[in-house]
Amino acid sequence: MGLIVQKYGGTSVGSIERIKNVARRAVATKKSGHQVVVVLSAMSGETDRLINLANEIDPEHNRREHDVLVSSGEQVSVALLAMAVETLGEKAISYLGSQIIIRTDSDHSRARIMDIDGSRIKKALDNDHIVVVAGFQGIDASGNITTLGRGGSDTSAVAVATALSADVCEIYTDVDGIYTTDPNICNEARKLDRISYDEMLELASLGAKVLQIRSVEFAQKYGMPIHVRSSFTDCQGTIVCKEEEGMEKAIVSGVAYNKNEAKVTICGIPDRPGVAASIFSAISAQGIVVDMIIQNISDEGLTDLTFTVPKLDYDHALTALQNINQEIGARNINGDKNIAKVSIVGIGMRTHADVASRMFATLARENINIMMISTSEIKVSCVIAEKYTELAVRVLHQEFELAEETKIEN
Repeated sequence: MGLIVQKYGGTSVGSIERIKNVARRAVATKKSGHQVVVVLSAMSGETDRLINLANEIDPEHNRREHDVLVSSGEQVSVALLAMAVETLGEKAISYLGSQIIIRTDSDHSRARIMDIDGSRIKKALDNDHIVVVAGFQGIDASGNITTLGRGGSDTSAVAVATALSADVCEIYTDVDGIYTTDPNICNEARKLDRISYDEMLELASLGAKVLQIRSVEFAQKYGMPIHVRSSFTDCQGTIVCKEEEGMEKAIVSGVAYNKNEAKVTICGIPDRPGVAASIFSAISAQGIVVDMIIQNISDEGLTDLTFTVPKLDYDHALTALQNINQEIGARNINGDKNIAKVSIVGIGMRTHADVASRMFATLARENINIMMISTSEIKVSCVIAEKYTELAVRVLHQEFELAEETKIEN
């Protein structure tokens, strides 16, 4: 007998019929000889509905009360699922994050899990229950309800699986696995059987929306395998796991893109110590996350600095820089919202020297200009004009032959 933690997102529990479908899956897993813990998100659209209600009261509403409000969505879904399981003849019990206990810090609406007391879940499992746990939420040291931020149910599931020493954490979504790129824009995209934690982290950070980054970080830290599957089919999905022998045979594992970034350029900055610190202190004070950064070589004591920010934060970034321009003495501050970041990812890149040059040459053949470049050990990213995003993804997918499966010898 194994222990399986299953997580279902909002789309998977978006209606009563879909909740009944999740119940049937959980019961089938139990009848196949496993203990089962199910972690749920709120029904699709429910969290947005609750946030909109709060914003109608006060757009700057209290974050503690925000968490009390939005956490109620998961309370509804877990109770309904427990009821649905019992109609199928199995025992079920639902728990909120505060009941099991999922302990977090006190950073409301983006709390981080500190530890989980799995004893209550284990007792229920020993008593032959299917245990249903509310994702996305926890409780801090003062007894306040906290939430983990968007996508937090993925992290809840991996954390619960780790606390219980589960055999696997199954993440059920509306897609049937991790693909070499977005199948909506490249019909040759291929589902991967397995992918390493490092590759998945890069893909998630670069725009792939299948898994939340924090959940992959948690899984990698504790060695918990994640099985990404569809809640609408019985097909095998993609296993996210430790790097295995033979994985490097595939030079590139995937192509990712992100249209939700904007470029900011500060021209004619005095090239002296402390200027960059002033710039990025002003940006960070607004809670804006900076991604790629490029600084030109100094010319006559002046330099240019370019960086990318989330598109939603673009106007705030420009305002913050204009407010400190007298201090930094820039000649000009401008930007561009019409950009996209296209990236290739693969652990096989560590041992192949020509990957970046092949990427650049491929884009050049299509007359796609590269504005910025960023690299890591297993990633190369290029900022290009947004209108070329789909073309860039398709030609890179073709260049690195991602439609063809690389055979990994055991």
